Amino acid sequence: MKLTENLITFRLKLKNIPGTLGLAITAIGKCGGIMGNIQIIRAEKGFKIRDLAVYVSTDKQVKNIADALSNIGKGLVGIISIKDKVFELHEKGKIFISNRISITTFEDLSRVYTPGVAKVCKAIQERPELAREYTIIKNTVAVVTDGTAVLGLGDIGPVAGMPVMEGKSMLFKAFGDIDAFPILLRSKEVDEIVRTILTIAPTFGGINLEDISAPRCFEIEKRLKESLTIPVFHDDQHGTAVVCLAGLINALKLVQKKMEDISVVISGAGAAGISIARILLNAGARNIVVCDTAGIIYKERKTNMNPTKTALAEITNPQNEKGTLSDALQGKDVFIGVSGPNILTRDMVKSMGRDPVVFAMANPNPEIEPDLIEDIARIIATGRSDYHNQINNVLCFPGIFRGALNSRATTINDDMKMAAAHAIAGVIEEDHLSEDYIIPSVFNKKVHKNVATAVAAAAVESGVAVHDML
Repeated sequence: MKLTENLITFRLKLKNIPGTLGLAITAIGKCGGIMGNIQIIRAEKGFKIRDLAVYVSTDKQVKNIADALSNIGKGLVGIISIKDKVFELHEKGKIFISNRISITTFEDLSRVYTPGVAKVCKAIQERPELAREYTIIKNTVAVVTDGTAVLGLGDIGPVAGMPVMEGKSMLFKAFGDIDAFPILLRSKEVDEIVRTILTIAPTFGGINLEDISAPRCFEIEKRLKESLTIPVFHDDQHGTAVVCLAGLINALKLVQKKMEDISVVISGAGAAGISIARILLNAGARNIVVCDTAGIIYKERKTNMNPTKTALAEITNPQNEKGTLSDALQGKDVFIGVSGPNILTRDMVKSMGRDPVVFAMANPNPEIEPDLIEDIARIIATGRSDYHNQINNVLCFPGIFRGALNSRATTINDDMKMAAAHAIAGVIEEDHLSEDYIIPSVFNKKVHKNVATAVAAAAVESGVAVHDML
């Protein structure tokens, strides 16, 4: 497993003999570790306890460093512990529930619980809509997963996916001021998942489906949206699509091409790829070809198809092209990758049309390393934070839910998603656009505010808002 520039702390017991620390540092350096801070934890007559922070890139490197330190002769160096800073951060989980009101007196107790709470319960019983004013429901979102398609890790199960769900909940709070709670489902059955979410839905103001594999995710979302009157959003589909569209809107300004004129190849026909195709069609794109592991998806193809791909073939690939990804890219304007690492080659990009736009968004490793095509692709974007133009869902989902909750939208529709994409793109003024700056930073506070405002307005204009709070 790759740990790009991960920080590991080695707590060592070093004998008080001159040069011992130097031996330890030399051993770390020979294994490719990069030294960070060194701290003395305790000093005794015969030894010192020191923490050595070391930057590493792989798990194997950690083991090699540990072996090298252990092999320093004469018992000069002893390893007390090895701590990964990422694991330390996750100890006891990353989120918790906190009371908004202190309980310090019997009077406080009687108001927040019995007998005072009965008054509020009766009021809600008579007027259920009051629950949005007097409970947490109006600002609470469920982050629901079955753990079948986690972050490029695949089907690791719901419990192993919990750190991701906690992280997602943190992002909801940090960027949208929304209280989100992870919900783990130990089931892969569509009927059971739908039934469970419908059962728990009264607790929440919105449902965010997360890391559920295709094609089941399409059916789950469809049935939930048909049954619930609160927003339901599968971020892996629509969040990726919204941010991808935002980036493409700005990229096309730089290459001076229009959405309706461009030709697009999408690699990946899972949740994200299909949603991207649909949102680009809604945005005006006409010539979109989608590829999967069996090549170009076309009408009447029999290999590796399912009902979702069959439906996709009816609305994409207007020339009914056939062949491989390489065939599809000949003369095309845009490549969008939501598939897997290293499937795109330099020659494929060379075969594209004028000023190629390449969005290689597979995580953690893109379809092609950006530095391999910097001289031939006009614009490059990835899903990574260590390269410019990161297509990151965090730009989207906090603001979308904030706008949906503020307007009391009963759903998240295409108009709201389109409004979010244009709001993200619009954060960057046209005279500030450049090849390495087509998408704003997730830490740009304008992004989430502008997305929320635009989404709420779209909810009102499209008639799905129950309450106008603009």
